[in-house]
Amino acid sequence: MTRTLLVAGTASHVGKSTVAAGLCRLLADRGVDVAPYKGQNMSNNARVVVRPDVDGKRGGDTTATTDDRWGEIGVSQFVQARAARMTPTTDCNPVLLKPRGDGESQLVLQGEAHDHVPAGTYYEEYWDRAREAAEQSYRRLAADNDVIVAEGAGSIGEINLHDRDLANVETAEFADADILLLVDIERGGAFASLYGTIELVPDALRERIVGAVITKFRGDPSLLEPGIEEIESRTGVPILGVLPYDDPGLPEEDSVGLPGSEERGIVGDDDGVPDDRRIRIAVPRLPRISNATDLEALADEPGVSVVYVPVDGAGDDPLEGIDADAVVIPGTKNSVDDLLALHEAGFADALAAFDGPVVGVCGGYQMLGERITNAALEGTGTDDVVDGLGLLPVETRFEGDKRLEQTSVPVDRSASPLLAGANGPASGYEIHAGRTRSLEDVSRPLGDSSAAQGQVLGTYLHGLFDNESVRTAFLAHVATTAEVDWPPRAETEASPSTDPDATEAGSTPYDRAARLVSEHVDLAALGEPFDE
Repeated sequence: MTRTLLVAGTASHVGKSTVAAGLCRLLADRGVDVAPYKGQNMSNNARVVVRPDVDGKRGGDTTATTDDRWGEIGVSQFVQARAARMTPTTDCNPVLLKPRGDGESQLVLQGEAHDHVPAGTYYEEYWDRAREAAEQSYRRLAADNDVIVAEGAGSIGEINLHDRDLANVETAEFADADILLLVDIERGGAFASLYGTIELVPDALRERIVGAVITKFRGDPSLLEPGIEEIESRTGVPILGVLPYDDPGLPEEDSVGLPGSEERGIVGDDDGVPDDRRIRIAVPRLPRISNATDLEALADEPGVSVVYVPVDGAGDDPLEGIDADAVVIPGTKNSVDDLLALHEAGFADALAAFDGPVVGVCGGYQMLGERITNAALEGTGTDDVVDGLGLLPVETRFEGDKRLEQTSVPVDRSASPLLAGANGPASGYEIHAGRTRSLEDVSRPLGDSSAAQGQVLGTYLHGLFDNESVRTAFLAHVATTAEVDWPPRAETEASPSTDPDATEAGSTPYDRAARLVSEHVDLAALGEPFDE
């Protein structure tokens, strides 16, 4: 019989994804067939994965408007599946809500995108269908695996949602799951949060809680002993471990870890490389940014700083005072509204005056063009045509369907100076609505889903900079144009790769997450097969 452990939390961002990934890797290394699962996720960081073959049909759905081989899931379940050494499928995250602004989210069921729905409409019109999809996916995973490591969402103690909490309450019930409860001590009030959550969960769920773990602790764990003894006495729930504050290097699930759209923030400037040998890459902090993990590979390079530039409340020249050597415009869940925000913030003029390399990925590629047509389909209350940033002679038209594909494309080094030193192919994935066409001759350094002219490059290929050859070629070009003596990797201590499978065996982010859990959590208390 399949064992299911639900890793739940007292709040969002308490370490659930990291612990789930660590448990997946621990079990996989012991030869256990294990799969990750999250019944409902809310995130704009998604990955393209295969859809399961059900009765000879992908996902059992013959009405799909996209290529039915592919679907999308939240990045954390993709990461956890890789940690479990299994091929990720849409069953790992059957319900995904992708926020697009104004209280609406795009609903993705078993990998296929459906309507944009307000929260109220989702619960009134789609809830039963979403729950059915979640249980179907769970049953398929359970049929093929010995253990399911399920991840909850937000707080399991939200009493206003207990009758419709798919990721926590419903999953615990239809999966007959034991619950491991996590609380983040860095936020303060950890013992109060833990006690309150245990008191507020439904009685049937309280009986399922097998233990709790305190996460993100800095200092001497012995200082917590009086509180641990008291909370165990009051609740009867054992504290199974205290995790030190540590980042194994797994991709972020959402934009919580990024600076807000109204503030400047710098990532990657703490690696000890002096400022005169440092590359600075400006990234507009789009209000509806998605797949921001595309930037992590750049920030992890020694001597590279990624500077998130405010869009809300930006000045007359949003790039002023940054001393940027290059600009990368990331993906977005709403290209039209974020493009309008860039115009209002003065980015069109700033980029027109900028003479360094500019790259747009996915939604960023669409924004670099002359215009977006049929824009009302994507934006909220917009006109049918919205002017682009005008850096590439292309236009994008939005349609009702979505392109989803894992892909590998040849790199034409002669088609863009930004990639002149690269060796192909480059692999990644496409996940976008809208089709982009050229208005005049352009170079296509990354196949048909790209365009380049001079120092500007646009592409639909997410994961572009995860390709080491492309990343190194791009950074070398940036350093040359900026006249920066940027250090090659060999001259500095290498930082953890954002491609966990590319690092040395035993030192991947998956392995570091597994060690974090195994060294600081009493796994024996969880029973088989965690106690080996």
